[in-house]
Amino acid sequence: MSVPSHVPAAVHISGPPNSNFLVGYPGISATLPRIEGKVEIRPSAGVSAPVAISYVVIALFRRETIHPHADSVIGNHLAAPRKDLLEIVGEELRLFHCGPGKAFETVLAMDLPFILFIPYSRDGEGEVPPASLSLPSRVAETSYELVVSVQQGNADLKKFSFPVPIQRYDTLSTFGMYNTPETQERVSDHLVTLGLYLPRWSFGPHDDINVTVKLTPNPDWLSKARKVTIKSITVTIEEQITYNPEGDEPTTKMNTLLTKKEKVGKKLPEHGYMTTMAMTYPAKDLTDSDGFLPRQKRAFPLCAVSGFTTAATLYKMEYFLTVKASMTSCRDILIRQRIVVTPFDHTTCKNEMDAIAQAAVDAYSINMQNPMLPAQTIIRPHDHNALHVLGFTYVGKERKLLIQ
Repeated sequence: MSVPSHVPAAVHISGPPNSNFLVGYPGISATLPRIEGKVEIRPSAGVSAPVAISYVVIALFRRETIHPHADSVIGNHLAAPRKDLLEIVGEELRLFHCGPGKAFETVLAMDLPFILFIPYSRDGEGEVPPASLSLPSRVAETSYELVVSVQQGNADLKKFSFPVPIQRYDTLSTFGMYNTPETQERVSDHLVTLGLYLPRWSFGPHDDINVTVKLTPNPDWLSKARKVTIKSITVTIEEQITYNPEGDEPTTKMNTLLTKKEKVGKKLPEHGYMTTMAMTYPAKDLTDSDGFLPRQKRAFPLCAVSGFTTAATLYKMEYFLTVKASMTSCRDILIRQRIVVTPFDHTTCKNEMDAIAQAAVDAYSINMQNPMLPAQTIIRPHDHNALHVLGFTYVGKERKLLIQ
């Protein structure tokens, strides 16, 4: 059987059976977050036409973009109407290289398993890649893609990209560090002290937020403090987006996500005034006008919040809970408390804890320097039953579909 001339390669990436590319939990170092799968190379045209392969390289890239929409949102403060950033995450991995003295290998099919470890932080060292995110109106985006570079003989180097959505799990509201109460106090005119008590400070969509606010008179100035009237107490959740946080001219934009105002209208008692204000963190409706979930972009995970706490290179998102006490005979008092917003509600966070613990157990035996991988599969045109891997065979001199 004569072998036809070479044809361009078709490249596909498949993940582990019944799972996604992403294994482990990015942001949690004990789970060794990684991308597992195999690169599948087949002829793009003609099932018996071979492919010339010199080498195959795979790498994970992060793309950050501040879109032209950002210019209209934050004014003319950006040096350019659009900023893009594309950089490699971790290191590239060479999956195949033809033997010495050869310009290429002639193959019918290749299956090349791989593991790419996602950088993580341990003991304060190392930088964790930010989560995939697309802000409303595409003001700013962060996305990831696997890029397979294939050199096919003397032909031009070809690159094939495959989007990979990445989420961060280090802000789950069930972690102990976020369930430590936060307290703050501010004093106005030496007469009144405003105190804030927040039992936990990580929130997701539809999560309950309970803020305890206390106004206390200064016992040394009771005669003046009795004249103070509490008009209202307002609790606000604000989103702060900083563009170009590492640039020469960082620009900040504030968005008010939620406001609750309690009218009081009475004199400040000697024993003080205390109230607990309950709110629900806002969530966006993921369904369309017909009640169906629309098709999601492959590069971005489905998310019930418009944004969450993250720090990328071109932008940074932070969230604050603000308490303001409006009074007469005394200046207003304002307290601003930093909070963390996670894309997962509290129930989802609870459900993930057991899976995270199991992922840490599974990752314990993995050697990052030399992970165990399945053997590569390389089918050459003259191998026995080579066409079987493409689903064809020869009956006599006639090519037929293989029926097993």
